[in-house]
Amino acid sequence: MEGLGGKYAFIGLVLSSYGLMQLLCRLPLGIFSDFVQMRKPFVIFGMIASMSSCLLFSLTDSLIGVFISRCLAGLAAATWVAFTILYSTYFEREKTTRAMNIISFIVVLAQLLGMSLSGYIVSEWGWHAPFWIGTILSVIGAILSLFICEPKENVKRSPIKLKELMSVIKEPSLLKISLLSILAHSLIFTTMFGFTPAYALSAGFKESELSLIVFSFMIPHAAAPLIMEKLFVWRFGKWSILKAAFFLAAFFTCMIPMTENKLLLCIIQSVNGFSLGLVFPLMLGMSIERIDAEKRATAMGGYQALYALGIFGGPFAAGILNSWMGLKAGFFFAAALGLTATVFAAAWDKKEASYKVFKAK
Repeated sequence: MEGLGGKYAFIGLVLSSYGLMQLLCRLPLGIFSDFVQMRKPFVIFGMIASMSSCLLFSLTDSLIGVFISRCLAGLAAATWVAFTILYSTYFEREKTTRAMNIISFIVVLAQLLGMSLSGYIVSEWGWHAPFWIGTILSVIGAILSLFICEPKENVKRSPIKLKELMSVIKEPSLLKISLLSILAHSLIFTTMFGFTPAYALSAGFKESELSLIVFSFMIPHAAAPLIMEKLFVWRFGKWSILKAAFFLAAFFTCMIPMTENKLLLCIIQSVNGFSLGLVFPLMLGMSIERIDAEKRATAMGGYQALYALGIFGGPFAAGILNSWMGLKAGFFFAAALGLTATVFAAAWDKKEASYKVFKAK
């Protein structure tokens, strides 16, 4: 977008359009998925939308074309609600968190491969090349999605009513996790999936060296979900992990605009990647662990629609701040969001502990 003449405010708008489409589409997709009692068609649709996005990115040289392509990518991401619920059906209910850890690892592994290779691909074949590869991968994904096995549900359900929908959306645990997730997604889409590559280039990295930034962030990000349950959850508890992880992410995000040393920037990325790698799968499992099975797609749709506010709002606000005060401003903004999440997590952790003591008495 910078090469096409896009300003930071417009870049922020394009980045945020990805979240806006999810905000508008995720909850309706979740409700409709519960209504028809199927997930597979939404997975197929998501792969087709992804293919359309990558193909248009490959063909366009206009900023409007880029904007439309990013909206299609957001539509594809909105179908993630069906992916997560379908995947969780292969596990027993009490293993929901484990299922979310596994699928989060798979997603992060894919992001690691795509983002780390893209820097080299761009330096060798130009900015359109990664999108052509993305188009091919999306076609393969669409074909593979036709062969997904979807477990049959034994109980026929009536469509979810408005009253039931509101009761799901107003579930206190869901709302708390959703707010934290809004802040977390604002942070990561402002930084790693937003302006961190641009800052790295301004700090002296070459295009081919952007893979160092990606590896530094994504490898710890991918490893965190795998070790979280065995090493951290049983020992410290979920809320304590959220507190610590948000605080680390806030502190080290604040360090980014103060750093121009390549090695130090990679170390900062590693800590941020690990911290946020703990946060996302943990919140994904916590969002539906208290929701009845027949309402989980609706709850997941509501959760993902709410955190899409962060995907939309974070980059949009950061883009405006960057236009006014320079590229560093967005990172201080993201750090403030992480600190806010730390305060909320600490307050709710204390409240949860008090409730358990009261219940025990």
